[in-house]
Amino acid sequence: MKPLFRKVPVQYENSFLARHDVMPNFGNVWHYHEELELHYTIRGEGIRFIGDNISTFEPDEIILVGSMLSHAWRCNEEYYKNDPNYQIEAIVLQFLPDFLGKPLLGLPEMYMLPRLFERAKKGLLFKGSTKEKVADLMRKCVNEEGMGRVISLLSILQILAESDEYETIVNTQSAFHHSNESDSVRLNDVFNFTHANYKKDISLEEVANIAHLSVTSFCRYFKMMTKKTYYDFLIEIRISHACRQLVENLLPTEVICFDCGFNNVSNFYRHFKRVTGMTPMDYKKKYLNRAKA
Repeated sequence: MKPLFRKVPVQYENSFLARHDVMPNFGNVWHYHEELELHYTIRGEGIRFIGDNISTFEPDEIILVGSMLSHAWRCNEEYYKNDPNYQIEAIVLQFLPDFLGKPLLGLPEMYMLPRLFERAKKGLLFKGSTKEKVADLMRKCVNEEGMGRVISLLSILQILAESDEYETIVNTQSAFHHSNESDSVRLNDVFNFTHANYKKDISLEEVANIAHLSVTSFCRYFKMMTKKTYYDFLIEIRISHACRQLVENLLPTEVICFDCGFNNVSNFYRHFKRVTGMTPMDYKKKYLNRAKA
């Protein structure tokens, strides 16, 4: 599925964008842009798509998305019902790799920043004390003006560049060029259709019709763009929803299996182990133990 290219709007008096969002949801368009994006989720839950990775997201998560790396944060269904009790909150910083100017980035003292920006092309999820320090500085940055704003961002980048408290998100580095607008709209229609119907049996005929392609053409095109089949993509969506429900610990595993669109328990267990590398029970224990720590 080819993401939509976006031009990040930056006011002429600023060298980068810093915003504090409080709104119903993050939207649903899978996109990419030249700017790196530091994304701090304060409130909100759902599934995030970064490159070839599909995972759940939750509050208190900080991710650095590299330049031209496709991404989208898709909230859970309750965030699309205009309920004031369900609103997302996030701080987002977006900046070009050379926002400081090429001469400044070329200084010996800045050698760690190009390395950080290169690592970010696979997406970086920060943890521990790094996350805590950066969260405080991001809150400060959105309220700063003038030189103080730039200094705050530089402080954030120094902490990220020197940290080893992170996980790489993407398996295969992905960069995209500008796509045809109608093509992007069509593929995002497939994306949204899948999210709305993942609990049901989805036939290739249905989804190919959404894309206005024959089944053969759709399968070939989807595999070419995503390096996976549509059914692999659908299964990953279902497993991500199952992961969220397992962590919530409100329903038995067998009920979660059918609620997420699987028709039998053995298939669910097999696909869950293939996608996550562990059984549903092991996954639940891991995250429940982490919550108690």
